[in-house]
Amino acid sequence: MTDHEGTPVVAGVVTAVVGTSSSFVVVLTGLAAVGASPAQAASGFLTLLVTQALGMLWLSIRHRAPITLAWSTPGAALLISTGVVTGGWPAAVGAFVVTGLLIVLTGLVPTLGDLVSRIPTSLARAMLAGVLVPICLEPVTGLADSPAYVGPVVLTWLVMHRVSRRWAVPASLAVALVVVVLTAGSSVDAADLVPSLAWTTPHWTLQAVVSIALPLYVVTMASQNVPGVAIASSYGYAVPWRETMSVTGIGTVVGAPFGGHAINLAAITGALTAGPTAGPDRSRRWVAAVAASTTYLVLALCCGALTALVAAAPGGVMQAAAGLALLGTLASSLAGALADEDGREAAVVCFIVAASGVTVLGIGAAFWALVAGLVLRPLLGRAVSAARS
Repeated sequence: MTDHEGTPVVAGVVTAVVGTSSSFVVVLTGLAAVGASPAQAASGFLTLLVTQALGMLWLSIRHRAPITLAWSTPGAALLISTGVVTGGWPAAVGAFVVTGLLIVLTGLVPTLGDLVSRIPTSLARAMLAGVLVPICLEPVTGLADSPAYVGPVVLTWLVMHRVSRRWAVPASLAVALVVVVLTAGSSVDAADLVPSLAWTTPHWTLQAVVSIALPLYVVTMASQNVPGVAIASSYGYAVPWRETMSVTGIGTVVGAPFGGHAINLAAITGALTAGPTAGPDRSRRWVAAVAASTTYLVLALCCGALTALVAAAPGGVMQAAAGLALLGTLASSLAGALADEDGREAAVVCFIVAASGVTVLGIGAAFWALVAGLVLRPLLGRAVSAARS
């Protein structure tokens, strides 16, 4: 294989490894937070890897473009903050189905897409930032409570930031897994290492739809799909919007009973397959997406072992690793939330409500944060304009 042929393949492998290692702990923690057992979380992890890989294969080969998919990492963070809803895990699965249907409708019904686009980006990012704050505090509390376990993870993250930012999170997660193996490896059952699917019959409750499905849909669209299109466009690739929403929405619906919460266009990892790292020949960068999807399928074989290790982790070490993995997302969310000066006060209110973690009428803080931001934005915006005049 020549260097010219190998560049997109290598870029695809790196994309899959970075995409998986940098956020799989967030996914497993999020699924567990809404009621999944270790076996159900492992099934969800496996399902996400497979559905996003198959969707990428279809889109990239069909359109000869580096269309990269991923699971919704912001959505998984949202699940962590939401917790168990009425109806437990089956109700959460039902909410995942609703999210997938909404994504499909977004591609098929232009009006729905227009409605979503009217939600100010600053509010969506403020909501996400508020959701992320408690998670990103975990490295701090972990260092205070279990410095022997968490310290090496944080130190690795800091050192790798000086060496290679791209690999800082994967390296810190690798160290976290080493800590787990050294401290609790003998408690892992060999039977748990084999990946398997676990079916859950969906159950629908109003609380789950409002607390999980709607915020998950908004966060996935605003933080993943829309930026994913923008990143692809910046490298000269047109994303087939309707088909991509159909593929990711159907993939989410099909994967939901097996524990997958949502798949979508990749944002950060999308740049790895669409940019110069995938080779000088733009017409062949779609090969990087194919290589990434193939690598995701290979990594799916390891999901049982990774889930078992996370479940056996001591001293908050994996929670700290998840917090480090989301620091970059928190930073970009805060920057986006406060960039619009006219809507800054409303965004701050949205952020505070989301970070509060309050539950009102059985509905979580993420929903109320978005409501508060949408109600206050026109009022506070006028007040700011009047003060300037």
